[in-house]
Amino acid sequence: MNPYAELTFLMSLMLGTTITASSNHWVSAWAGLEINTLAIIPLISKSHHPRAIEAAIKYFLVQAAASTLLLFSSMINAWHTGQWDITQLNHPTSSLLLTTAIAMKLGLVPFHFWFPEV
Repeated sequence: MNPYAELTFLMSLMLGTTITASSNHWVSAWAGLEINTLAIIPLISKSHHPRAIEAAIKYFLVQAAASTLLLFSSMINAWHTGQWDITQLNHPTSSLLLTTAIAMKLGLVPFHFWFPEV
């Protein structure tokens, strides 16, 4: 891989992490997570081996499903509270969906089957 491209992907990872950690709004947190997902996929698949490509596809599908759950959770919360603020997570359904989405993204115990293969 071109060193400039690799540097760009690593800088995008740092940018996405910074955006996610410093956000107060659900949409900006989601955007930071998506920047991380799109930056890590070329780094996973930089060796053109079929197992690396398979790992990148699995990673993308799990992260896309978790991002969908995260957006759905934030929409339910905004519908019930009227705010998109991260600190106003009061509805139990949105809290459960958010916890599920974060567990999928991190590869925690009920959703960890994709993690060792990637």
